[in-house]
Amino acid sequence: MFVTEDEDGRQMALKPMNCPGHCALYAMTQHSYRDLPVRFSEPGLLHRNEPSGALHGLLRVRSFAQDDAHIFCTEEQVQDEVAACIDFGLAIYEMFDLDTSFELSTRPAERIGDDALWDRAEAALTQALDRHGVQYRVNEGDGAFYGPKIDMHMTDSLGRSWQLGTVQLDYNLPERFGLTYIGADNAEHRPAMIHRALFGSFERFIGILLEHLGGELPVWLAPVQAIVLPITDHQNDAAAAVVDTLAAAGLRGELDDRAESVGRKIRDAELRRIVYMLVVGEREAAAATVSVRERGAGDTGVSPVTEFVARLAEQTATRSR
Repeated sequence: MFVTEDEDGRQMALKPMNCPGHCALYAMTQHSYRDLPVRFSEPGLLHRNEPSGALHGLLRVRSFAQDDAHIFCTEEQVQDEVAACIDFGLAIYEMFDLDTSFELSTRPAERIGDDALWDRAEAALTQALDRHGVQYRVNEGDGAFYGPKIDMHMTDSLGRSWQLGTVQLDYNLPERFGLTYIGADNAEHRPAMIHRALFGSFERFIGILLEHLGGELPVWLAPVQAIVLPITDHQNDAAAAVVDTLAAAGLRGELDDRAESVGRKIRDAELRRIVYMLVVGEREAAAATVSVRERGAGDTGVSPVTEFVARLAEQTATRSR
């Protein structure tokens, strides 16, 4: 952690995780079994004082946003909640066309809580995986210090394995924070706590995706979906109008009106892995058309601006390209 000390000797630290805050948030209100599950989600900014030698692009950083969620539930709800987390993760990875494998990580040597709690947590995750019908391997001793976990992995285009999401079952933090709910018997009971982060962190997931795709993001995800390239400065106004038409349709266009040859502009756009390059010359400007070049396919012909925008909007909406 990044730790500092004030003038009174009090230690303070930049937030390394959301879990304690969500426990404190849960504890602010008395809960009945009828209220559960209680789910908190926070794409929070976290800080970890990683050694400088371990830092690596977007894949390991000192400040990152984690798609963090914590679910407080009864013992009877654990199976359904874990299954819902797995389904949510698979839906996300399918969107990015990522094949996923599962791993059950069990108690590490350094951990909190007694073995009875760990036995219970590991059995619950095993049952959830078996019930869900997914294949998985057991990774002995690689769980979090507070509970076992289900890790989701993918293999990229170069054959490298990356951990994506994680679903962790925790009986220890509710114990340490004294979290309770009132059961049907009017007695206090301890909730189970599920930690869920399906992207891991947004930065790391983007890094993994860029590595996997070689920077060639699908058009629905690309930061610049189409770049408009006027051949001379006489076509700048017509090219700017194409960018405005793209923006009006909710699409991400960019104008390259540099005083460079169109060949140089095309080369630079290809190096940026932009999917569509729309060339506007004298004829295109007069006819409200664009000459379309597509990443990996080259020149695909002339298209009316309205038709191209409609096609790109459809590809974006359906994530089909």
